[in-house]
This record gives sequence, structure tokens and C-alpha cells, in this order.
Amino acid sequence: MSKHIIPHSYQVSKANRIQSNQHNSFLIWFTGLSGSGKSTIANLVEKKLFENGVKTYSLDGDNIRTGINKDLSFAPEHRTENIRRIAEVSNLMIDAGLVVLAAFVSPYKKDRQNIRTIVKDVNFVEVYINTSVEECERRDVKGLYKKARAGEIKNMTGISAPYEAPENPDIEIKTENESIEDSVQKIVDFITPKLQLNNE
Repeated sequence: MSKHIIPHSYQVSKANRIQSNQHNSFLIWFTGLSGSGKSTIANLVEKKLFENGVKTYSLDGDNIRTGINKDLSFAPEHRTENIRRIAEVSNLMIDAGLVVLAAFVSPYKKDRQNIRTIVKDVNFVEVYINTSVEECERRDVKGLYKKARAGEIKNMTGISAPYEAPENPDIEIKTENESIEDSVQKIVDFITPKLQLNNE
């Protein structure tokens, strides 16, 4: 089938969109346990970027698992497919000239490496929200750990399924030692040079 797919040559390119937006486009990927603070921090980073005129879009379980990936479970092979689809959607958004913020547990190293391959290394910023499972379980903002302990949720990362922590993330946030404000600023400071166009 793929041999019959012939790409169309569009007159508006990624370069045109980036020039129009006056900033580069790329993916900021937030990984960490459920309850670690990924979505909270990603949301605040997006707010700061948006206030500075950066065109953004956030992806998380709420807008992915209820739509494009609602057919997937939390079994290991479905987790892999979930991340692959998110990476492909992110790649389209990067092409559209947006800074994409994606907050997902994404527990497997091979899946995160696949994201990097899909969007290209230069377009990938990995942010590890490093919060202990004990602290995540103490917070338990969605009640998931309690349900996992009661056997109501299978394949719960950190409880009945593994989490493979990044070895060399671009940014590591230790939420038990750093304030949310400092964490957000740390990320914004890191990506600010990446936003700049070469001709500026």
C-alpha cells in the first residue's frame, strides 16, 4: 500500500510557519510516575510560553486516551503503541510550527527512544519529573494508587508494572526538593535558546 502513497508538495512549508511564528518548533516530553507532577508543571510551562507569544499545544492522557487512543489498554504492547501514536501526532504539530508539551508516564526507555527517532533528536527535549513512588502514592491525586493496591487496576506503573527512569534526561526535576516555580523556570530557561531563530 505504501508504494502507492505519493507525497503532495505543499506551498507552505515548516520553515514558512516557523518564520511566521518567530520561534522554532519542537517537543518537550515530560516523563515520570503518575502523580509526579508532570501535567501540573507542563501546564505552567505552557502558560509562561503562551504569555511570551509562543504557539503551543499540550498533549496528555485526557485528550489522547479519550480520543485517538481510546482503543488502547495499559498492557505493555498497548503502552508502546500509545506512545508511538503520540510521537507521530507530535511530529505533525512540530511540522505545524508549534512547541508541543507532552506529559505521559511513558515508562519504557525503548519507547522514549522511539519518540526521539520519530521527531528527530534535535526536536526532542526530555524532562524527567523525578518523584518517588512513595511521594506519588502519598499525593494520589487521582486515587489510582489506592485502586492499584486494592487490585482494581492492573499494570499500574510503580506498583505492578515497571518504570525505567531516564539515564541522561535533558532536564531532571526533583519535585520533593524543588518548588514548582523553580522547576518551571528551570525548564523555561533551558528551552529559551532553543526557541530562537538562527537569523535573530
